[in-house]
Amino acid sequence: MPTWDFDTPGRVRLDLEIPFGRVEIETGADGSTHVSLEGNDSVTRELVENARVEAHQRGENSEVIVEVKHRGFMFSIGRSPEIRLRVICPAGAEPTVRTKSGDIRARGTYGSFEAKTASGDVQIEEVEGDARLKTASGDVSLESVGGQTQIQSTSGDVALQQASGEVVVQAVSGDLWLRDAGAGVHANTVSGDLRLEAVVAGVVEAQTVSGDVYVAVRRGSRVYVDATTISGSTGSEFDLSDAPQDDTDAEADAPLVEVRAKTVSGDITIARAPAQAQLPAG
Repeated sequence: MPTWDFDTPGRVRLDLEIPFGRVEIETGADGSTHVSLEGNDSVTRELVENARVEAHQRGENSEVIVEVKHRGFMFSIGRSPEIRLRVICPAGAEPTVRTKSGDIRARGTYGSFEAKTASGDVQIEEVEGDARLKTASGDVSLESVGGQTQIQSTSGDVALQQASGEVVVQAVSGDLWLRDAGAGVHANTVSGDLRLEAVVAGVVEAQTVSGDVYVAVRRGSRVYVDATTISGSTGSEFDLSDAPQDDTDAEADAPLVEVRAKTVSGDITIARAPAQAQLPAG
């Protein structure tokens, strides 16, 4: 199994690409980056041997490039061909990951994160900045994002524990579950449920053709609700009116949550969420 060790001072940018398999990233000690590549048959081992693995200094920062190219059709009898890429990098690294068919798993804390896969699940722990993820077929799971979150998914569920910045989700078939939103949420899916457990501020636009919408507004926030469903039911702990309403615990300068929910054949529920300290873990 080929391995590489690089001195990578400063902020580390990772540019990672494999055609299929698994990408595993983990943050570790500062100042160095470890890369390993492994194939599970003769064809993938040859691809690994011809991989481009480089490190460059970019001023005070560093860049690590891992590129495994494959052209043409892959046919195998028995187990599926797989390439495993494992990277251990400093905390705060900024990965960009691309794969045609493969799972992406990132443990630790990252400065930003971009990922694109045609078929595969994406699991990320903590991103201090922005997260931009795109998958055609696969589930997406994030624990915490400090900046903006952008997710595009054709077929797969999206789960996000905590988002401090704006969240934008576009899906065709899949559910969205968001535990704690600190800013606006814009979610659109054709076939799937949208469930937001606690929103504290910002505009919430939740639209689904065939699916239910559940939005809970954090206690202490003011709220404005505009909810429409064609063949489903609407339930709200707040009045549907043209003026924002104050929670009994809300102060005059409390944050405002504007909820605009639409569905064709699904139910809409607008509820109160408990105070942050009372919100149960997901």
